[in-house]
Amino acid sequence: MRKDYNLEKRKYVIASLVCVITIIYIIRLFNLQIGDSTYKDSAESNAFLRKIIYPARGLVYDRNDNLVIFNQPAYDVMLVPRDVGQFDTLSLCSILGITRDRFDLLWEDMKDSRKNPGYSAYTPQKLMSHLTQEEYGRLQEKLYLFPGFFIQKRTVRQYTYHAGANVLGNIREVSAEDVEKDRYYRSGDYTGDLGIEKSYEKVLRGVKGMEIMMKDANGTIQGKYENGVHDVAPVAGKNLKLSLDMELQEFGESLMSGKTGAIVAIEPATGEILALVTSPNYDPSLLIGKDRGKNYAKLVRNPFKPLYDRSIQARYPPGSTFKPTQGLIFLQEGVVTTGTAYPCHRGYVNGIRVGCHGHASPITLKPALETSCNAYFCWGLKNMLDKRGTTAAAQLTKWKNYLVEMGYGYKLGIDLPHESRGFIPNAEYYSESFRGNNWSANSVISISIGQGEVLATPLQIANLGATIANRGFFYTPHVVKEISDSTIDKRFKVRHQPKIRREYYEVVAEGMRMAVLGGTCKGANLPDIEVCGKTGTAQNPHGRDHSVFMGFAPYHNPKIAICVYVENAGFGATYGVPIGALMIEKYLRRELPEGRKAAANSMIHSKTISSSDAKKH
Repeated sequence: MRKDYNLEKRKYVIASLVCVITIIYIIRLFNLQIGDSTYKDSAESNAFLRKIIYPARGLVYDRNDNLVIFNQPAYDVMLVPRDVGQFDTLSLCSILGITRDRFDLLWEDMKDSRKNPGYSAYTPQKLMSHLTQEEYGRLQEKLYLFPGFFIQKRTVRQYTYHAGANVLGNIREVSAEDVEKDRYYRSGDYTGDLGIEKSYEKVLRGVKGMEIMMKDANGTIQGKYENGVHDVAPVAGKNLKLSLDMELQEFGESLMSGKTGAIVAIEPATGEILALVTSPNYDPSLLIGKDRGKNYAKLVRNPFKPLYDRSIQARYPPGSTFKPTQGLIFLQEGVVTTGTAYPCHRGYVNGIRVGCHGHASPITLKPALETSCNAYFCWGLKNMLDKRGTTAAAQLTKWKNYLVEMGYGYKLGIDLPHESRGFIPNAEYYSESFRGNNWSANSVISISIGQGEVLATPLQIANLGATIANRGFFYTPHVVKEISDSTIDKRFKVRHQPKIRREYYEVVAEGMRMAVLGGTCKGANLPDIEVCGKTGTAQNPHGRDHSVFMGFAPYHNPKIAICVYVENAGFGATYGVPIGALMIEKYLRRELPEGRKAAANSMIHSKTISSSDAKKH
């Protein structure tokens, strides 16, 4: 008897089809019963209402234990769409103080899965947020008239000071991307946006709780399920203690009123930031409540960009505040000694005119720092890059490595978002720019005086002041002093030490002290406070030069290092020095002497920008 192979094949085909269909049914049943929560949500929503209990967000204090950010109660109108019965829409609109058109728009936005990711008719949804106490009271009294609706209690931020918005940041409603990235969030939640609210979000936000309520067949809440045995209490966020001195921050912002630029003040011994001013700025309370969106849009459209934190984001030519770095490098590399003198004929260097002002010539390092001699530092870079037996590229690489160790060219790592790295050119950059290796010191000479391609943030410039104040080391600058459990990020305890000998920092510090006693920083010479400083008049191809000051005080056992950068303000001594001196004096004395209050008022009321400048932006 012959075997029918075709029949045999059909048996396998049929068996395979049966197996495939069975697997499909199993997968479908799995998705329906376990993977798809629709039916589960439907069943549970008939019997339970799961209410999120939002934790109190962590409080924020300044270094002197002054309360900076606290919480106030706020209320959201919530509903479970499936449970919503017949209600008087106009009556609800009247209670909430909105029009019928506004209500319809809120309703459509709530149901739009693009604007409200994860929308489900079976789970609580937010209709309206930020009810006032009066609106909450009116709605609570008549809530029984609106089946399916309930009130969700939250907290919103309030501010003790009208300063420090760039550091404090704000909170906003989460986006679809936020929800996708972090399962902690669901639509309608809030998250930190900018400043410490963003960088310390997971510390500040706490842990949500849950309250389970029983419902009857009509959707009316009957009370807690099993007397609240299954409820989960929320855990409040941790408190933060800032390194900022809010009085100094306010004072710095007042000094920068009507000006564009930044102030950064650092405690050298710890890297703690005492003030971080950007100007123009804004009142942080603008970004809370119902008008947040409208106010945010105005800030975005403002031509002076108050949301742009110039203290850590702006990349400026450091100008002559860069010269101390050059003196340190030249000493370490043996290019100069304290007795090496270079000629200055109003700035001429080997046939190149760099410009300078009148002073003695030839000149050594400390008097060069005192008088801010351009020629001295140009000669020093020329002798370093054009050194015999090596190449300009190899020497420039060595030069850049020193600067990177000093905190230039890369992000310092401050605990705030969106820090800029600045820019320090390398050999490859110039080889590409000059289309080959046929470049020399003369080709790039302006970088020795903080011009040309060199760019730095005010934070980096202030950090140089802290490094010199410490005579050769710095800690990563940071704005949070400690978290409520007394912890602090370990990276802020790491000492960074450039490979430059301590005695060379002593030389540079002495030169900066001479600049205050009789040089370009004479405006910072304060009685009973030994200030060391360096001015900068940074060339600006787009308008007036920028006014810059970098310094520290006292000369021995320094307590503050500072950078002041005022855009389009002329000489460093015009704005940078007096603002820097006032900030140092305010911090060290706590109160300005009567004789100095006039100088402070003069600086507060002086302006470097006008309404006509807005048209240029």
